[in-house]
Amino acid sequence: MNGLNMPPRPPRRQNDGIKKPERLSEMPGYILNLVRGFFTRLFYIVSLVLEAAPALLFLMVLLCLLDGILPVIGAYISKDLLNEVAALIGATASGSIAEDIFVTMRPLLFLFAAYFVFLILRKVMTRLNGMVTNIAGEKVANHIRLKIIGKANTVDLASFDRPEFYEKLENANREAGMRPIQILSATFSVVSACISAVSFVVVLAGLSPFAPLVIIAAAIPGAAVNYLYRKKSFHYIRRHSKERRQMTYYSEVMINKDMAKEVRLLGLGDSFTEKYKKVFKKYYEGLKRLIVKEGVTQLIVGLVSSLASCLLFIYVAYKVIYLDGEIGDYSLYTGALTSITGYVTTLLTATATIYEGTLFINNMIDFMKEEPTVVPTAAKPLKAKKGSDHTIEFKNVSFRYPGTKKDVLKNINLTFAPGDSVVLVGLNGAGKTTLIKLLTRLYDPTDGVILLDGRDIREYDVKALYDLFGIIFQDFGRYAETAADNIAFGDVGRKQDMGEIITAADRASADEFIGRLPKGYETPLTRLFEEEGIELSGGQWQKLSVARAFYKDSDILILDEPTASLDAIAEKEVFDRFTELSHDKLTVFVSHRLSSAVSASKIVVISGGEITEVGTHEELMAKKGEYHRLFTTQASRYTGEDV
Repeated sequence: MNGLNMPPRPPRRQNDGIKKPERLSEMPGYILNLVRGFFTRLFYIVSLVLEAAPALLFLMVLLCLLDGILPVIGAYISKDLLNEVAALIGATASGSIAEDIFVTMRPLLFLFAAYFVFLILRKVMTRLNGMVTNIAGEKVANHIRLKIIGKANTVDLASFDRPEFYEKLENANREAGMRPIQILSATFSVVSACISAVSFVVVLAGLSPFAPLVIIAAAIPGAAVNYLYRKKSFHYIRRHSKERRQMTYYSEVMINKDMAKEVRLLGLGDSFTEKYKKVFKKYYEGLKRLIVKEGVTQLIVGLVSSLASCLLFIYVAYKVIYLDGEIGDYSLYTGALTSITGYVTTLLTATATIYEGTLFINNMIDFMKEEPTVVPTAAKPLKAKKGSDHTIEFKNVSFRYPGTKKDVLKNINLTFAPGDSVVLVGLNGAGKTTLIKLLTRLYDPTDGVILLDGRDIREYDVKALYDLFGIIFQDFGRYAETAADNIAFGDVGRKQDMGEIITAADRASADEFIGRLPKGYETPLTRLFEEEGIELSGGQWQKLSVARAFYKDSDILILDEPTASLDAIAEKEVFDRFTELSHDKLTVFVSHRLSSAVSASKIVVISGGEITEVGTHEELMAKKGEYHRLFTTQASRYTGEDV
């Protein structure tokens, strides 16, 4: 403890988890870890490109090598061309030129042809490189998005409740389209620049071994500034991830078609626009300061580097004249100087880009490391037997959402027997939907155990377990697909059966309105993609979701507010159908309309995350407890009298 009675600060760490050195003796190990981390991330990117487009990667490597060799070849052709032109000028002036002009011009014509071929190759290389990079970029971006989609489909539902997970997901998704191929292109630029720069250093060393060293030394300050500000930029963007998410949220609220009515009628447009501007201003001011500081620093460093280059040009001119060299030699050496300067700048800038990119790619690496915990605990997972009766038991089950301290459910003890028709009753926030999420193993209990047919639910194969349930959540999906597809999504594991789809729609009272759609069951729903798409009402969407549950031949039906958007007549019709179809199934309802609970075999009243009452309608009404109060209060709203 320090004098302020505060705990010591934890060691500062980089984004990649590397502890910053606190003593000089730790510096070599720190640098080694940085280099190791850099190459680990770089190899990860290369492996992604190799997975996505191996042939294109090979072609990019080949083009990279050619791109490094061609400039040196071009410099030598230019040198010989200039020397040949100078020789011809000298011969013409002295009158010693041969009479056969073709013989005299043959070497020059050959060099012109070689230079023309060189220019064509450079053009072809540039175009081909751009084409290959763009094609590879699309393939790699698609490959990475598929990996992200696949990963998002396997992580726990609990992960989506954590802001830090959303940050990883947002960062990974944002970088997927550009970072990997951008980093790989920069890496190949570095390789090409190294090949060309080393070749020109060898050329220039014949004149002066010190000239290349001066050029490299002059470029080092600029590189240091580049690295420093790339790192600052990365950390700034990472620290302000919240602001970027806020800007995305406010802009999406304004363009979301489902929210447009409320935003317009409540006059929220100006409010959200101002919120967006306020967040952007805060984000932009810091970023602008960073950009200006980098620009000014780079300008000062660039001026010093340019002065060094000018002095070297003067020195080269002196050496060529002093050594009685030819004009082509001056062109070769000054071209080598200019090229080395350019390649060193490219090398350092591209390396800084790679460094920054590999820091960002940590976002994806972190996201891909997210491991699911809702997995079978048994070495050989049990297969839930479909088509049979099932018993579900909650034993001392408590649950709190990740990152929170308050239990949403507390010490739940409950049994669902085969053929039970169970209705969960309680006020909003009581924990009814959370209990359903535990029952279907979208989450695991914080404490206690849930048994399916006498075995811990965690011992079962998760996919086979999910196949037992036919479920409608209150926030059911509204998919921009055809009406038939929206119903068939209830059981994607079997081949789409149009007869069964129509039967399911009829049971859910959806067949009538679907029949009136322009293309019937093949009508695209929503206008998100299709001009002829149809927008359904809330009640129609809800009937489709009910049809989805009917389409799946499941052992356990779970309905979380399945009729919230239906009128009273349609609601009664749906419940009658459910009663008819689920007489031999375990059915669990969550409903605020307590009229649906009257015929249930078991009513479970939940209050504040705890079970307060269990019984039939008659038993609980006679008890005159919480259920009696809720039922009579709701009934009085319809009759206008105390019940």
